Amino acid sequence: MARRALKLASWTSMALAASGFYLYSNKYLDPNDFGAVRVGRAVATTAVISYDYLTSLRSVPYGSEEYSQLQSEVHLRSARRLCELCCANRGTFIKVGQHLAALEYLLPQEYTSTLKVLHSQAPQSSMQEVRQVIREDLGKEMLLLAVKQLFPEFEFMWLVDEAKKNLPLELDFLNEGRNAEKVAQMLKQFDFLKVPQICWELSTKRVLLMEFVDGGQVNDRDYMERNKIDVNEISRHLGKMYSEMIFVNGFVHCDPHPGNVLVRKQPDTGKAEIILLDHGLYQVLTEEFRLDYCHLWQSLIWTDMKRVKKYSQRLGAGELYPLFACMLTARSWNSVNRGISQAPVTATEDSEIRNNAANYLPQISQLLNHVPRQMLLIFKTNDLLRGIEAALGTRASASSFLNMSRCCIRALATHNKKTTCSFFRRTQISFREAFSLWQIDLHELILRVKALRLTSWVLALLCRLLPAPH
Repeated sequence: MARRALKLASWTSMALAASGFYLYSNKYLDPNDFGAVRVGRAVATTAVISYDYLTSLRSVPYGSEEYSQLQSEVHLRSARRLCELCCANRGTFIKVGQHLAALEYLLPQEYTSTLKVLHSQAPQSSMQEVRQVIREDLGKEMLLLAVKQLFPEFEFMWLVDEAKKNLPLELDFLNEGRNAEKVAQMLKQFDFLKVPQICWELSTKRVLLMEFVDGGQVNDRDYMERNKIDVNEISRHLGKMYSEMIFVNGFVHCDPHPGNVLVRKQPDTGKAEIILLDHGLYQVLTEEFRLDYCHLWQSLIWTDMKRVKKYSQRLGAGELYPLFACMLTARSWNSVNRGISQAPVTATEDSEIRNNAANYLPQISQLLNHVPRQMLLIFKTNDLLRGIEAALGTRASASSFLNMSRCCIRALATHNKKTTCSFFRRTQISFREAFSLWQIDLHELILRVKALRLTSWVLALLCRLLPAPH
């Protein structure tokens, strides 16, 4: 025991000495940049939160009104502690906090409302630090010190591990500029999408100069109402954009939290426009993964449960394929079986998902360890998009599923045409593709007619019930 204590003390002394020298030699580095400091803070915060839950709720009957009130208070205190932890530790912790803030369909409201500050008001670098970077990268000065960012081990969260792998790419601003131009070209058919232009002559790996574009956050309903922007239209546009990225191109913007997706009215036309920011992190899907994912979503939309099982298992879900389908769709297994495009999300279902999520944590962890690594960022992207839909009140609309289905049909048809040399076979595939797309158009038209009929029926009923003004 003494030997272990002595060894630990020596390692601690070495770490402190190295830390002191590094801090002394670099006046722009904060002590909080050290992994030991951040891990210690994370462990302490976790312990305090756990203790608060255990002691505050222990003596109160579960399910009582007092329990609900106390639980809400503990949620709020814990959320504030978690937010303080993210702001203090920065880096990967900010990324995780932004992700959690978008899970409005899954986490308690106290957490999401508190952590939302990280979308647009995350800790910022001082002007002194910014000027230093600009001088070093755009001036003629030599770089005297190589700064290495230290990130803590936080192994119980797969999201953190993935973020740590991708942070070097996100911090290469030349890579971000190339991604921005690539996605702008890739989605140029969408006149509702705005990607800020890059000023290449004044950009380096650590400095990115781009066009300034202003707008409101995509989950800000009040902003949209003030500016007469239709939330349903924005939700449809967002669904089209991401379906095209995922199913057709396999090049996916993986950080659509509300601080990175803005909306505005176009200055010249007055039409609603989506502004896509932060292009540091994209997931490039393999052909095999993308096609299996297309097949899986087609099966989910059209309620083909045999194929749901088949393609879930091809994507690594194994016997946990029902849980996999629920995680992808953010719906209950009962809704998946009935048809996610048929049954709208209800408050009861939302409550069921929230209450059961914690019970399935071991299975979720097992699933995340078995699926392909590219699936992890797809899960993250799906979660953030579901959070936006929940905030706008447009979750799981039939229109969004139909747009996804169109993209799946086009993607699979394009692949099948590429893999055949027969002109007759390619023509056959093209006709089948056109017919399938026509079926979807017809189905969407029927849904709209039904909606119009229902609206006119309700208006007629109101006219009969309400007396005419004199």
